[in-house]
Amino acid sequence: RLCNWALLKLLNRLFLSVQLHQGQLETVLRAARTANLPLVFLSTHKSLLDGLLLSFLLFSQGLGVPRVMVGTQVCSPHLRALLTRLGGIFLPLRMEQTASDQEEELLEAVLATYVEEVLRSHQPLLIFLEEPQLAMHLSPAARRWLAVVYRAVRDGAVPDVLLVPVGIAYDVVP
Repeated sequence: RLCNWALLKLLNRLFLSVQLHQGQLETVLRAARTANLPLVFLSTHKSLLDGLLLSFLLFSQGLGVPRVMVGTQVCSPHLRALLTRLGGIFLPLRMEQTASDQEEELLEAVLATYVEEVLRSHQPLLIFLEEPQLAMHLSPAARRWLAVVYRAVRDGAVPDVLLVPVGIAYDVVP
């Protein structure tokens, strides 16, 4: 509860208002109710605050706090720690660097197992399709996250997932 209160206070300081499109919200809620499948939200990425804002909005609508799949963006260790506590899942730092094939395989296996467990427990995931600076290009991190979700379905770890597009529009990008 303290984390939700702090997040609400932060968002109130950053934004003058947040408006939800009721038609789009109803579509997302209907999709969540129609199938007993894990939800994978796909979104464009305009700002580093998108993950916090979307997580809060989805939680406030009863959809749970999604695990936010974060790419290899450079951020401070303190911000990384905060985002991890709020449900962010980062690609391992080793994946950003050149790792040996054995290390790469081990990291991929651990990451795949973690994502499979999140999907099996029906926790929602939020994957950003591009980095904030490179709009309209599928980021390498998004490709990696989508590949892990695809393999989980292909290999039978989960029977299926429900892909739900969501988005944020800003008058002025923070």
